[in-house]
Amino acid sequence: MKFVMPGGTGQVGTVLKRALSAAGHDVVVLSRHPAGPGEVHWDGETPGPWAAEIDGSDVVVNLAGRSVNCRYTPANLRQMMESRVNSARVVGEAIAAAGRPPRVWLQMSTATIYAHRFDAPHDETTGVIGGAEPGVPGYWGYSVDIAKAWEREQESADTPHTRKVALRAAMVMSPDRGGVFDVLLRMARLGLGGPVGGGAQYMSWIHDRDFARAVEFLVARDDIEGPVNLAAPEPLPQRAFMRALRAAGGVPVGLPATRWMAEIGAFVLRSDTELLLKSRRVVPGRLLEAGFAFERPAWPQAADDLVRRLRGRAAG
Repeated sequence: MKFVMPGGTGQVGTVLKRALSAAGHDVVVLSRHPAGPGEVHWDGETPGPWAAEIDGSDVVVNLAGRSVNCRYTPANLRQMMESRVNSARVVGEAIAAAGRPPRVWLQMSTATIYAHRFDAPHDETTGVIGGAEPGVPGYWGYSVDIAKAWEREQESADTPHTRKVALRAAMVMSPDRGGVFDVLLRMARLGLGGPVGGGAQYMSWIHDRDFARAVEFLVARDDIEGPVNLAAPEPLPQRAFMRALRAAGGVPVGLPATRWMAEIGAFVLRSDTELLLKSRRVVPGRLLEAGFAFERPAWPQAADDLVRRLRGRAAG
């Protein structure tokens, strides 16, 4: 099959392209800065020659959007919103104009759409959409607004011949340099892998190979459309998550950090504490109901595998 991946040069795109190419699929990446074979230029905002790649393709997986690993300034939040909404809009326009439209459009979304909570997990049916929780920073609601606008743009696109799925993805854990797992492991090795702000907030995650397998599963299942949570079935509190990561990496101690210490660290790393402090307790209800079997459902075993693969790449 031919897959077209707008915005496919980041960590998640690298994971997916690697898996799809290994499975024998033809993968074309749309990028603002194409750098090699299989990459085609687009600007993420306007129609162009790139649309010819979508016409006649089998699957579009839109991953485009400004990275969330940054300071949540008004300017950056605006860029996050515009890059996601504009790319989803123009992808929808290209699909609508195609003489041979793809049969499925997978649109990246985020588990951040759900409310900050500790008491119960969010699935697609009973999960609570965030934005109005008491006692959290007001700008956290804007992250939810971004996710809702992202999904709304796909939902409203006039593409009657193309099935649409919104991928509410948790953090994708892969052994790639610069990815979220690599960053967390480096923090742990520096002694900073302890509980943050008490560590009771839940962390949702998905192993890279399960992420790629879930994408292929959703492509094959013509009966699934709408929002789907891409998260391992066993989210866990941040303190337990980091304890398992330290064990996998052979790091005996992780210093705890208060909220204000996390603020300082996030400022130095040019990131934001929402990524550390928001409780994301998300479970894959629809995937499990449809019969998808996770190869790495539990974090300790997934972390062991990721550390082993990371060490193998370093040795190679």
